[in-house]
Amino acid sequence: MSDVTSVDGPASPSHPQTGGLDAPPQAGPAAPADGRPTDQAPPHPGSPYPGSPHPGAPYPGSPYPGAAAYPVAEPDRLTRFVVRLYDRSPRWAVPLAALGCVAAGIGYALISDPTRSAPDAAPTCLLKLTTGLDCPGCGGTRALWYVLHGDLPAAARHHFLFVFALPFLAYLFVAWAGKQAFGWRLPELRISSRAIGVFLAAWLAFTILRNLPWAPFTSLYV
Repeated sequence: MSDVTSVDGPASPSHPQTGGLDAPPQAGPAAPADGRPTDQAPPHPGSPYPGSPHPGAPYPGSPYPGAAAYPVAEPDRLTRFVVRLYDRSPRWAVPLAALGCVAAGIGYALISDPTRSAPDAAPTCLLKLTTGLDCPGCGGTRALWYVLHGDLPAAARHHFLFVFALPFLAYLFVAWAGKQAFGWRLPELRISSRAIGVFLAAWLAFTILRNLPWAPFTSLYV
């Protein structure tokens, strides 16, 4: 009968840095006295936002981590008054005000009769008064006067592009005012950027041609 002797090896001590079971728990860094989380960088000295690591950083607790937060400018008294007036006014008030401006322009054209007024009568075109050249809008008031009296050839003679654009402008105004005031759903008139560019180029060419001192361009001078 033989005796079996069990020899236990020496227990390996657990070192705190090896993460052994017997390692004592390490205490985390102490929270700062101002209550700021330990994983947050200290605020920048020039930051306007307390707790922000640098100027322009997101607000603490912002739902948009990557978005920079900036102070929102307070509206002035006039802006607040206009916004409050717009919110409280009925929906037909703005179209009615725009219609009033259009009616005032038409009334001025009818009362002043620009076809019989002197070239230097006030108000007058400063460019034409000083240089003798027709500006891009010269003849527009007279063209409107002739349109209101049903004389389209005379209106086109004074400002052809104004007469051409007038139906489009009138339809755009009626469609916008009807939608704002009464909820009308008129067919939308789509005007592309290219069409606007072509119209402006034609307007510039028309302005140049009507000032040339040779026939037949002299017939465009008003």
